[in-house]
Amino acid sequence: MKIHKPILITAATAALVLAACATPAPQAAKYPSKALTILAPANPGGGWDQTSRLMQKVLSEDKLVSVPVEVVNKGGAAGTIGLAEFVTKNKGDTHTIMTMGGVMVGGIHLNKSPVTLKETVPLARLTSEYLVVAVPANSKFQTLKDLLEAYKADPKSVVWGGGSAGGTDHVLVGLLSKAVGVGGDKINYVGYAGGGEAVAAVIGGQVTAGVSGFTEWNEQVKAGKMRFLAVSGEKKIAGDNTPTIKEAGYDVTISNWRGVVAAPGTDAATQKAIIDLLTKMRETKTWKETLEKNKWDDVFLPGDAYGKFLESEDKTFKDTLTAIGVLK
Repeated sequence: MKIHKPILITAATAALVLAACATPAPQAAKYPSKALTILAPANPGGGWDQTSRLMQKVLSEDKLVSVPVEVVNKGGAAGTIGLAEFVTKNKGDTHTIMTMGGVMVGGIHLNKSPVTLKETVPLARLTSEYLVVAVPANSKFQTLKDLLEAYKADPKSVVWGGGSAGGTDHVLVGLLSKAVGVGGDKINYVGYAGGGEAVAAVIGGQVTAGVSGFTEWNEQVKAGKMRFLAVSGEKKIAGDNTPTIKEAGYDVTISNWRGVVAAPGTDAATQKAIIDLLTKMRETKTWKETLEKNKWDDVFLPGDAYGKFLESEDKTFKDTLTAIGVLK
């Protein structure tokens, strides 16, 4: 009987054999792999719309993606109409993301929305800006103190305008009202679904004074159609002489932040891929220059940390709206 000698296999040879037989590890799909939609849950002209279109510009023009990027507007009820559509119709759609912010957090409570941000997947907080109190160019009120003294004397004589009810604009009016002793039940506030509508209301004198983000209305001030009475920050905005609310004698400050969330059903790997894309967007020269031009602060906060921030903001808005009498 012929005896065969054993075949000796070295460690190196064994490694080559195993590598040849092993099933190739699956490669993560490139994101985005098809057209990307950014849902702005407000009408054109406001901060969410501006943020969405800036994202569209940077992603496309800086060639961060090789697919079309579209912005879709769905305004109304402090963004909760857009939120409801996003959660129900876009469930599992990883190629539609939504811009949002503090306005929506407050609006969810005020509108008793059955859909909340807990049903979305947090991506990142992006920007923050201070609010301004503005009046028509021909208004008799020259200072914030003039306006608030008239408001205190006769609350119903002053009509306030701004973003959707329950949002940061409305909260600022509530805080100013509290500062001068006007009860929440006496606040005459008109909320608009888009920045363009609010601009027209202030310029046309349909409201006594309006509240919005500095950048949203700054061009109207430059054109001589509006005047800023005060800004809601701790200090003046760089390059602008508008006094702060504190300088006018009222201890009130507030800022308006904006961010982006993914649709329900977005898995952890895709969430990370979108966050990585947003991180690259944030690092571009175009993004940084636009933030500086718009006087927006970079407050980037991604993923789970952003999720915890949303939980904290939810409580803050609920408590604040209750304290100023807007939320019962």
